[in-house]
Amino acid sequence: MNTSALITMILVQVPVTIVTIYFFLKVLRTPPRAEPDSYIDNDDVPR
Repeated sequence: MNTSALITMILVQVPVTIVTIYFFLKVLRTPPRAEPDSYIDNDDVPR
């Protein structure tokens, strides 16, 4: 592998890895949405 190929590979892999880690952490840190426990709790929601 020549030098230009290695530089290109690193320049592509670093941002992809950073974006992947960012979204993975975002998913892990997002609190779960509150959902009703039964259909009775959904009575006030219009259809």
